[in-house]
Amino acid sequence: MNFSSEQPKIIVVGSSSIDLVLETDKLPLPNETVLAVNSESYFGGKGANQAVGTARLGASVYFIGCVGMDPLGQQIMRNLVGENVNVGFVHETDKESTGTAYVTTSEGNAAIVVVPAANKYLNKSHIDEADRYFHTSDLVLVQLEVSMDVVEYTVKKAKKYGKKVGLYASPAMRVSDEVLEDVDFIVAKSNELFIIFGEEKREEVLKKYFNKVFVRDDTNSTIYFDGTEMKYYRKNKEKTVYKMGMGDAFTSGFAIALCHGNSVEDCVKFGNEVSSRVSGGKGSQTGLPRMSDFFS
Repeated sequence: MNFSSEQPKIIVVGSSSIDLVLETDKLPLPNETVLAVNSESYFGGKGANQAVGTARLGASVYFIGCVGMDPLGQQIMRNLVGENVNVGFVHETDKESTGTAYVTTSEGNAAIVVVPAANKYLNKSHIDEADRYFHTSDLVLVQLEVSMDVVEYTVKKAKKYGKKVGLYASPAMRVSDEVLEDVDFIVAKSNELFIIFGEEKREEVLKKYFNKVFVRDDTNSTIYFDGTEMKYYRKNKEKTVYKMGMGDAFTSGFAIALCHGNSVEDCVKFGNEVSSRVSGGKGSQTGLPRMSDFFS
């Protein structure tokens, strides 16, 4: 696997949030009350996770997002700055509070409710403000926790400048055929393919988008079709502490390896390795590794 001394330039367009996590002995059933064993908060949001993930792996990262004009928004901004992410295009809105996610977790399973809030106010004009950085970037990453209009506009702008684009298609929703064709790689969850692509079977999706769609599940396995055969990789940590953010971590690792000119196979292996390390610590960003961790 090759990692040069050059610093990839990556733009991440997406969400940021504060994740409020409740640990319980069991997930509550409808109309049931349970007591939490512990409660903690972490930095999250799929966009911010990927911005931090790629920055820790050596990229020069610009994050384009939206937070509220409140203490949580300021916490997110300070965290991103501390992670060497450029926040010059993170916008503040007084129309909504900063995004949050409410997570109830028990024995490795989780019930998650996301409140997009300020993330909904990211719009096309915010993307246009960063136009000259699109021109000089190596790769653009998008997810689906901001409006589909913004996602589609971002992909179109990136392709206008001939840039690579990666899509983490989560939370799952139907993605237009134009976006599916334009992006260079798509990361999706195994149980959500029918939402993203329609009623096609997994094998049909993978064969149609060979070397492009990478399907993952919560055991940190990844499957794709290389044009000849199905490829399957799995990287498990002995103890999985926290499953949230593993998809973002995989996407970050895959993107960095791709920017350094590695093969699809090596990009998948590195993505799985990055994702495995995240699962060993609490919080979507806490366990994100640095490039030095792989060569120390």
